[in-house]
Amino acid sequence: MTKKEKVQFVIDTLEKLYPEVPIPLDHKDPYTLLIAVLLSAQSTDVGVNKITPILFAKADNPYDMVKLSVEEIREIIKPVGLSPMKAKGIYGLSKILIEKHDGKVPQNFEDLEDLPAVGHKTASVVMSQAFGIPTFPVDTHIQRLMYRWGLSNGKNVAQTEKDAKRLFPKELWNKLHLQIIFYGREYSPARGWNLEKDIITKTIGRKSILK
Repeated sequence: MTKKEKVQFVIDTLEKLYPEVPIPLDHKDPYTLLIAVLLSAQSTDVGVNKITPILFAKADNPYDMVKLSVEEIREIIKPVGLSPMKAKGIYGLSKILIEKHDGKVPQNFEDLEDLPAVGHKTASVVMSQAFGIPTFPVDTHIQRLMYRWGLSNGKNVAQTEKDAKRLFPKELWNKLHLQIIFYGREYSPARGWNLEKDIITKTIGRKSILK
């Protein structure tokens, strides 16, 4: 198969398996999504979805969030891990949103990445899922699969994102990055991987992986 055919095979297979893709993190607006994505770093979506209702019952907007102390935020989010850093980030970014952005989440990378505890991936997820702007957030699943499929050398996240954006049509990015994540979890995990079930890797995977 040519690279172009491989890419088409990926798109077609994922579309068959996941015609609809729900957003994995529960939220109701850009602010609650931003907080949920920040909490999901090195944590599971399931874990985050258990914690956010408790947090958002107390504060689901930056004005209420800054009424809590960093310590109070930390106490609530403790189960998701990295809570000291995340609590500081949540409090700090809420303050900046009020001071600089009228309490609203900005719709551009520069302002988003300026917020405490918000990196490029978090900003990409918010741009894609809250505002529908085409981006390709790369998480560990996408990093692993792009390498297994021979579509990226897997050296770093920035390179994988560049390769994904170059290979896949822009109008599919927002849906496709979620489809790849769902596929990675179900058919091509890092541990306990069964190649027989992983139809995409089995069909187009790089030779060194298939040995």
